[in-house]
Amino acid sequence: MNLFSSIRPVALLAALPAMLAFSACGDDDKDPAPQQGRVLLVHAAAATPGQVTAFVNDNQVGQLNYGQNSAYLAVNSGSPTFRINNGTQEVTTKKLDIAANQNYSVFAYSPTATIGSADLISFQDDLTAPVAGQAKIRLVHLATGAPSPVRLSVPALVVGTAPTDLTPDVAFGTASAFVSVNAGTAPTLTVTTTGTPRTTLLTVGDGSGSGTGTKTLEAGKIYTVLVRGIANPGAAAAQQPKAAIIANN
Repeated sequence: MNLFSSIRPVALLAALPAMLAFSACGDDDKDPAPQQGRVLLVHAAAATPGQVTAFVNDNQVGQLNYGQNSAYLAVNSGSPTFRINNGTQEVTTKKLDIAANQNYSVFAYSPTATIGSADLISFQDDLTAPVAGQAKIRLVHLATGAPSPVRLSVPALVVGTAPTDLTPDVAFGTASAFVSVNAGTAPTLTVTTTGTPRTTLLTVGDGSGSGTGTKTLEAGKIYTVLVRGIANPGAAAAQQPKAAIIANN
C-alpha cells in the first residue's frame, strides 16, 4: 500500500494553518538587532600623552594621539567595558552606562599629575539642533591642577569690568550643559577663574589649543571647549593647559 495515499486531503488541509503558524514563530525567534548608543572618544590624559588604543568590550575601536578625538562610534547599549591601552599595557578600564539612541563623549583624562595617571569619564551629549542662526557650545574641565571651577566667558569691552559668562561654574572633572550662541566669527572666548578679581586662565582662539586666532562658529553646529593639560611648570609644552574645540556634529 502507498503510505502517502492513506493521508486524506482534508486532514492535510486542516494541518496547513498550524504548519504556517509554526513557520512564522520560527522567524520571530531570530535575535533582534541590539540597541545602540553613540560614543565619541577623546584622549585628554595629559599624564599619559603617548598614542593609546581604545577598546570597547575587548574590540579595538581606534587609536588616538594625545589631544585627538574619534568620530561617533556605534556602541551596544548597557554597561560596556571601555579600556585604554598604551601599547600592550592597560592604562585604565571602566564600565560606562550607554543608553539606546543617546550620544556620549568619553574622555580619557588624568586625575593627577603622576606619570601614567588615567581614568575614563563620560558626559551625555545633547545633539538637538540649535535654532536657526545659532550654534551651541559647552565647557569641559579636565586640566589637572588648574584652578577650579572655571567658566567660559567673553571679555568685557570696558577694562576693569567683569566678563560675560556663557556657562556657570565648571569644576575639574565636570562639564557644563550646552548653551546657545550666535553663529559667525566668535568674540574672544576665554576660560576664566571665578575668584575676585576674575582672571583669564586660557584663551580659546581658533580652537586648536594654540590660544591664537579666532574661531568661526557655524550655524547649526555643536561644539565642546575642552580644557586639558597639566598645570605644572615642569610639564612639557604640549602638556601645558590648553583650551581646544571639539566639533560634536
